[in-house]
Amino acid sequence: MAADRLPCVREAAAEELPGLIAGGAEPFVVRALVRDWPLVQAGLASAASARDYLADRSRAVDVPYSVVPPGEGGRLFYDAAMAVNFRMASGRLRDVLAAFGGAEEAERPTVYLGSIDIHRYFDGLHQANHVAAVPEDALASIWIGHATRIAAHNDHPRNLACCAVGQRRFTLFPPDQLANLYLGPLDVTPAGRPVSLVDFDAPDFTRHPRYREALAHAQVAQLEPGDALFIPSLWYHHVDATAPFNVLVNYWWRDTPRWLGQPQTAMTHAIMAIRDLPESERAIWREMFEHYVFSGGEDARAHVPEAGRGILGPIDAATAQRIHQFLLRSLSQ
Repeated sequence: MAADRLPCVREAAAEELPGLIAGGAEPFVVRALVRDWPLVQAGLASAASARDYLADRSRAVDVPYSVVPPGEGGRLFYDAAMAVNFRMASGRLRDVLAAFGGAEEAERPTVYLGSIDIHRYFDGLHQANHVAAVPEDALASIWIGHATRIAAHNDHPRNLACCAVGQRRFTLFPPDQLANLYLGPLDVTPAGRPVSLVDFDAPDFTRHPRYREALAHAQVAQLEPGDALFIPSLWYHHVDATAPFNVLVNYWWRDTPRWLGQPQTAMTHAIMAIRDLPESERAIWREMFEHYVFSGGEDARAHVPEAGRGILGPIDAATAQRIHQFLLRSLSQ
């Protein structure tokens, strides 16, 4: 099924944003939410104006970026040997931006700056271009590049993605479509999260037959400059940046304190420690995880005096630090 025939993500009004991101169970689009940003207005004037706007506010430090060879269609992915198909480079943003334009797409490499920390690499950009409704401690990032294709993946934090320059098309899938998206390895990934191995532009249903089921649950959001998309935690999203020059600003935030551990780290350790045990032992550990973790742990602690519950009780920053140190000692043995 082509993306233009998929159901569209529902739209919401700007005044609904604070309440909707607090609930955050379903994706939604807010049209023209950030259309009055100076960055958006510069991009509407021309791509060159947007590049000048960003360059004038960039700090005199090197910024990391990816370079995809010509012939890959702007797809940041794997090569035939399952190594990533791009190389990393760094340079001053003004110089990197100067490389945009020029040669035709088929003749030039694709340049992509992904998840660049706005506060670290720019002066004044956040103050003039931000969404007040997101939490103050949200991580603000900017994504800049030629036309690109980013394979479907998910993120643990909630995400408000604002299209500033060019166009973005998001294809979204709920978390329960995990098995139908044919995710690649956890440890060798294009950008830190496992990605779908399905080529969304030319799916091979013989090789990936369950992708048809994923499409039955998919939604699409086409963003124009100034539009914003809310992506709930752990929803999968494939991203096409379709203009010759594209800029997106996004905000990530968690509902839990930052000092709590990353679930992905716990799962990776469980693969190493539990996955290859005999099936009978895995079944016991499954029950133990349910008892201590997935149930919320009430039965595990109810009979233990409150003063002696240790990590069975509420976890604060100090407790989290003790657990972290304990895990480091355990892993080093």
